[in-house]
Formats: sequence, C-alpha cells, structure tokens
Amino acid sequence: MLTVTDHRRDYSGFRYVYPVVSRRAGGVSVGINLNPNNACNWACVYCQVPDLTRGGPPPIDLALLETELATLLRDIVQGDFMAKEVPEDARHLMDVAFSGNGEPTSAPEFPDAVARISRLMQDLQLPETVKLRLITNGSLLHRAGVREGIRRIGNYGGENAAGEVWFKIDRATSDGIAAVNKIAYSPQKAHANLIACAELAPTWIQTCWFALDGAAPDEQEQAAYLALLDSVRTKIKGVHLYGLARPSLQPEASRLGRLSIEQLAAFAARIAALGIEVSLNP
Repeated sequence: MLTVTDHRRDYSGFRYVYPVVSRRAGGVSVGINLNPNNACNWACVYCQVPDLTRGGPPPIDLALLETELATLLRDIVQGDFMAKEVPEDARHLMDVAFSGNGEPTSAPEFPDAVARISRLMQDLQLPETVKLRLITNGSLLHRAGVREGIRRIGNYGGENAAGEVWFKIDRATSDGIAAVNKIAYSPQKAHANLIACAELAPTWIQTCWFALDGAAPDEQEQAAYLALLDSVRTKIKGVHLYGLARPSLQPEASRLGRLSIEQLAAFAARIAALGIEVSLNP
C-alpha cells in the first residue's frame, strides 16, 4: 500500500501521473510529473529525486498526460483503488498537484497542461474539496506562460477557490539559499516572485526546516525568514512548515539531520506570532 514515505513516480506505471499519500495534503494526492527526465533548475540538498540533473524537461505529450490522469482519477473515484492501495485513514482524494521530479513550471507546455487538467477535473465532477495545486520553487515567474498557468490555477473552482500554489521558500538569506537550494538566487527576487504569484492565485509558503552539519538554522537565518514572512503576511494564505520525512538522494544527504518536534514547534510558534496560519508536519 501507499505510505507517506513512498512517493515513487512510477507507482502506476504511467509516464506523467502518480499517486501518493501526502502528509501535508492530508490524504491521497495525484501528482503530475512534467519532469520525467529528473531535471530541475534547482538542486535542493534534501531532494528525494534519484539521479537529479540540472536542466528542463523534454517535450510533454499532453494527450498522454490527459489519458493517464483520466484513467487514474476514474479508478480512484469510481473503482477500487482506495480500498486496494491506500491505508483506511487516508482514503480521501485531496488534490491533483503539479509536482514531480523537477520544477513543473519549467515545461513550456505548463499553461496548456493546466487548462487540460482543469477541464478534465470539471468533466469528472470531482468534489469541490479536491484542489488543483502547483508545488513550485517560484523562480520562473518572469515567464509569461508561467504566470498564465498560475492564473488558470487561481481561477479553478471559481468562487470556491479550489486552485492554489505552494511556493517554496526554505531560507531567506543569499547564503542560506545557496546552501540549501544550491542556486545563486537573491531573497529580493524570491520576495518579488512570491508577491507576483500571490496576486495570481491563493498562495501558501512551503518551508523545509532541518539541521545542516548538525546545526539548526541560526538566529540570523530565522530572523531573515520571519522578516520576509512579515512583509507578505497579508498576501499569503499561510505557511506549510515541515521537517525531513524521506531520505535525501543527493550528495549532501549525510550532512542533513532532523530537528526535534520541540524545535519545529518553537519556530512554528514564532511564525504564528506574526498572525500567519501555520501547518506543521514534523
């Protein structure tokens, strides 16, 4: 059966579509992998993708993507998938999420994929509680196609607001970003992209909080992160703060360590003190 520690992309034998039990989503999440070549423009030290490489995805077969998604969703909502594959306490379809083995917005087909998947979800008459999500590092908001795709996600569900974005911000200093995400990316650029994203779709920040070389993020890093949050607290829906759940498959894996629930809870409390909703997943 699926578990929160098993997020294999090939679980169903499809190229683009895979089911997981997501602790943050709170049930079954149907993932859309637009990076089947394991390529990403970031190289986060905690990433669970094997053989991760720098770059973008190959051309996406949108017709195949739609067929795979329709097949899996029908099995979930009309067949016996939940009974056969999912633990009893997690048998709830929570979302269809662009995630996968790299940055999903790096695919030129991203906005068209959003349009197709939105129509399919509506045609299948999925419950209003099923979200259409994008999980992104947010670094490509300068592209018109990326903004259009996010706008379509924001419009999904109309007044019921069933589309949203989970926007990665793990650290808020240049040194912290370089150490964790392995990129040269300024906090100012991350802030600007976050604001642009939040104007297009309901947006949550997602943050992986862990020890590196035996040390938790120091007070300078914590203060910079909290200052960034304070500057956008009226723009965002909240923060998903989470620890390490599955082993990293990157060269830095041995340098990573889990923080205690007490350490995570203490930092979550500092976020909540800003008046921001926090979802904590140790």
